[in-house]
Amino acid sequence: MNDRFEVPARLRSTSLLLIGVGVLALIIAFFTLMGSHSTDADHTRFWAGLLHNSVYFAFIAIISVFIQAASSLAHGGWIVAYRRVPEAIGANAWIFGSIAALVVILTILVFKDHHGHNPIYHWVHPDGDKILEGKSAFLNKGMVIGFTVVTVALWGFFGRKFRSLSIAQESAAKNSTKGYFKFMIWAALFLVVFALTMMSTTPWIWIMSIDAHWYSTLFSWYVFASSLVAGMSMILLWVVYLKNNGNLSIVNKEHIHDLGKFMFAISVFWTYLWFAQYMLIWYANIPEETTYFITRQHGPYSILFYGGFIINFCMPIIILMSRPSKRNYFTVTTMALIIIFGHWLDFYQMMMPGPIGEHWTIGWYEIGLLCGFVGLMIFTVSNTLSKASLIPHNNPLLKETVIHIS
Repeated sequence: MNDRFEVPARLRSTSLLLIGVGVLALIIAFFTLMGSHSTDADHTRFWAGLLHNSVYFAFIAIISVFIQAASSLAHGGWIVAYRRVPEAIGANAWIFGSIAALVVILTILVFKDHHGHNPIYHWVHPDGDKILEGKSAFLNKGMVIGFTVVTVALWGFFGRKFRSLSIAQESAAKNSTKGYFKFMIWAALFLVVFALTMMSTTPWIWIMSIDAHWYSTLFSWYVFASSLVAGMSMILLWVVYLKNNGNLSIVNKEHIHDLGKFMFAISVFWTYLWFAQYMLIWYANIPEETTYFITRQHGPYSILFYGGFIINFCMPIIILMSRPSKRNYFTVTTMALIIIFGHWLDFYQMMMPGPIGEHWTIGWYEIGLLCGFVGLMIFTVSNTLSKASLIPHNNPLLKETVIHIS
């Protein structure tokens, strides 16, 4: 049973190459989009692109911590066969969270246009805007930066704590359940933190406050659903890769089928929230709310708005509906890649209309940053996976996951 993972030279080289592409794109953008002859629109594109990618991958990382906590409290044996994967992704939540926090803080403190305004977070300079001034008790530099720092610190702590508790279980006495129930206590504590951050304040601060005149009570749920299906797809990609690499021998088609079902079900859940948020705002017909969807549903962003619906709902529900498709490695892997890119586009259309306006671009800079973050995800997660057994020996639910039938 090969339960140790050694990072293949090809995988390491690929990750470093992608990181290099991202760094190169960032450097070129710094001298072109931020140069002395660049416009306010170029400056905004630079910061908005960084914000978009860093927030998206930070949310994918923290979702892996959530999946560990939720499955543990539900006594889920299905995940034990490959729980080292979400552990490895979650253990690096502090890296992706720190990058996102740094970008958010710099965007708030440093970024200004030629008129001294912040084109991304308009609430930084309300300039007599009564609506923004009315929200200043929450939307102010000190509050937002404080929330951001505390949130990322807690995410990083729990991501690493879950990893250490799981590994410690291996050296515990045989059949001991002390570590198992200790993990559940920490999982319950994390879900409180998760509810107060990812399920509420963090999407408000990092994304919804870009359109500070607009608000939606469903917004954090919508962002959660988008991040959850992308995070589940990321886990599946790693499981299939490790399985094809000769690792995770206890993983079978039943486990792959489970991951396929989650990708299918969460895509439907995302679509429900996509429609519910739209329907409630359309039905209320409140001008300051409908303008959010008018901008996205009509004009240049309509291709992303409707294209996202096709990629993130129509394709998963058509391709992943049948049982055989959810058990086919090629099919689920392809769909996982499509879903991750589809929700990257979803985050783009959530964040860009406010600062960029109608002249949006997905070009070398945006794709370069995407490559860089993908490379960083591969590099950090593969290194973490190589530092411990891929099979959580001595886990009380190990036998259950071995004989698991979906």
